[in-house]
Amino acid sequence: MKKLTRSLFLLICTILVINIFISCNKSEGITLEVFNWGENIDMDLLKEFKNKYGIDINYTTYDTNEDMYIAVKSGKSNYDIVVPSDYMLERMANEDLLLKLDKSNIPNINKIDGDFLNRPFDPENQYSVPYMSGTIGILYNKDLVKEPVDSWNILWDEKYSKQIFILDAQRDALGMALKKLGYSLNTTDDKELQEAKDELIKQKPLVLAYVQDEVKDRMIAGEGALAVIWSGEGLNLQDEYPYLQYVVPKEGTNFWVDSLAIPKTSKHKKEAELFINFLCEKDPSLRNSKLVGYTTPQMEAKEAQDEHIKNNKNAYLSKDIFKKCENYKDLGENIKKYDYIWTEVKSVQ
Repeated sequence: MKKLTRSLFLLICTILVINIFISCNKSEGITLEVFNWGENIDMDLLKEFKNKYGIDINYTTYDTNEDMYIAVKSGKSNYDIVVPSDYMLERMANEDLLLKLDKSNIPNINKIDGDFLNRPFDPENQYSVPYMSGTIGILYNKDLVKEPVDSWNILWDEKYSKQIFILDAQRDALGMALKKLGYSLNTTDDKELQEAKDELIKQKPLVLAYVQDEVKDRMIAGEGALAVIWSGEGLNLQDEYPYLQYVVPKEGTNFWVDSLAIPKTSKHKKEAELFINFLCEKDPSLRNSKLVGYTTPQMEAKEAQDEHIKNNKNAYLSKDIFKKCENYKDLGENIKKYDYIWTEVKSVQ
């Protein structure tokens, strides 16, 4: 009787230990709050992560860096992961809104291309791991534009009057003009900004419309000859419609990086780092890049891409062009100069 009781006791203890181990290993009961751009992930990966680690994900989206910033800054959210762009990441780190990463929990950071690491907005990647990158460039209709397109200058060519779409965003529009003039797209110099303003006013009679997402449909429909556009949209349209071509101008452009970061509101930092590490594996990185259309910083995923993608110099830039590209910096109060200029340009009749 004593033998049976002891055996039963040991069996119960063993079961309890196993259950505790499984519970700890699978992180049962934890839900990660992930806040990302819209259409910026293969949603099946969320299920696969849960199946692998037992961690649920509540996934919500935002439209702009500013929307995300306000939500985190308010202190009312409990997001575990956000995906800010370069200048916004810099701002959030400076305002002490982010947690420093424990890179021992993110070994896959070693699979990120060095060109994407130690960027000016996070010099030692203390707060972020690159997730996706791209550029702003020119999409043109080959049926309407027969000359080579390799410079911002073509957007000031009168032969394309009322056939040009420009992004309705102050930094993108001013950045285009500043690069045309040979200046930094992060300048705060009043003289340089005035010259860029004059260029945009000179260009305005040629512009068919200042646009956002609708530029894709309008270029597909053949309404315009030239458009300023984000590389993901431009490269996807190029693949789908043979008469459209995306290029990065030789003067350089905005090379942006969206990165995975953990706000101070996070209640599950270790699990958030586990999810970041998962997204930096080869397969998730490859699938996300294919779906979204932007370039992946994950080296194994890049090498696994189709030849026409990984060898496309307008996707993965040549060293010469890359040197001329810049990340947007957080301009602080100086952003008001850009806001004022853009308002003035758009108000010109």
